[in-house]
Amino acid sequence: MLYAILCYNFEDAVGAWTAAEDAVVMARLGVVEARLAAADRLGTVARLLPTTSAVTLRKGREQVVMDGPFAETKEQLLGFYVVDCGNLEAAIDVARDLAVANPDRGAYEIRPLAVYRPGGRTMGPEKVQAPGLRMKGLGA
Repeated sequence: MLYAILCYNFEDAVGAWTAAEDAVVMARLGVVEARLAAADRLGTVARLLPTTSAVTLRKGREQVVMDGPFAETKEQLLGFYVVDCGNLEAAIDVARDLAVANPDRGAYEIRPLAVYRPGGRTMGPEKVQAPGLRMKGLGA
């Protein structure tokens, strides 16, 4: 089953890291990523640009485009992983490994994925299995 692990942290704190501090965290995360990739369990990984570069389309009577992230929160969504895990507990274990690699504050939100393929049918989490389904084709 595919899971999204959404990485939340305090953008100001992460943005204040020196290049050396950032490199250390990225190297530790790279170890976790390499282990997942070697087991063919790693899909798309993305580090999002700062929220100052984001815009939001608000729905309502009229659609309005606004500068900034979608919600006022203390922590911002800074990136995500798509991983193939046998169950939720295994996905939580991956998030724990990521938390050890990046011991700063923040949180990891773990969600099962449903895959939408235009012109095809939507596959719910119970039907999404990475073997035979190349995760790179999911938009990476």
